[in-house]
Order: sequence, then C-alpha cells, then structure tokens
Amino acid sequence: MRRRGDRKLIVLAVAAGLLLAAGHGRIGPVRAAASAGSGSSNEQLANSMAASGYGWTGSETTCLDELWTHENASWDPAQWNLGGSGAYGIPQALPASKMAAAGADYMTSPATQIRWGLGYVKDTYGTPCGAWAHETNKGWY
Repeated sequence: MRRRGDRKLIVLAVAAGLLLAAGHGRIGPVRAAASAGSGSSNEQLANSMAASGYGWTGSETTCLDELWTHENASWDPAQWNLGGSGAYGIPQALPASKMAAAGADYMTSPATQIRWGLGYVKDTYGTPCGAWAHETNKGWY
C-alpha cells in the first residue's frame, strides 16, 4: 500500500527525469500545462527543480508555491501582469527579457522561466522564504 507522500515523490522524480532528458536533447521542450491553483504541472515542476537544483524542500517549497501563486495564480507561462507593469511569466520577471539568460525559449517554456526564477530568488533573497517575506512586507519581490 502506498502512502500519500509516495505519489508526490513519484511526480517529482518523473519531472526531474523529464528535465534531465530535455537538457540532454532526448526529448523536446518541457511544456507543462498549467492549471489554476495548487498542484499544477508547472508548480510541481518548480518544486522538483527547487529540490534538485537548490536543495529547497519543505517550508522553502511552500514559500515558493505561495510566492509564485501570489504572482501568477494559474502558473501560466504566458501571463502578462494585469496591472500593466510588464512583468511576465511564472515568476513575473520585469522586464520579461531578463529570462533570456536562462534560454531563448523564455517566452513559452515553463522550465526556462522556472530556472531563471529560481536563480533570481537565490541571488536576490537567498531562499524562497526570503523572497516571500519581502513580497509580504513590500508587495513585490
């Protein structure tokens, strides 16, 4: 009998495997379909990349989920900021072209946007919880 946590681990392992395969040119770009709310494919991909690339698990992935759900509730890689700031994508990069540093497909690829966003969070705030604290205090990150 599987425990509840086993399913999440399986999903994370599959997402990590897809990312590795895509990085080695074995499959096409990862194009996860976003669905509103917690548990979307893009949210699971972000949690997997945060765990494998930065060692962020537990409360750090919770903070990442809160941060990016607050910024982009549907985890839609094509979402422009509705307030007119020009922020774009899953991490709501401003300007969007910053994400080109992570890949030329930054306008369409959730994996590229997430990769850039995780690096931005690490370089600017140290951790997702640091970024979330700034977001809740200042209203932006």
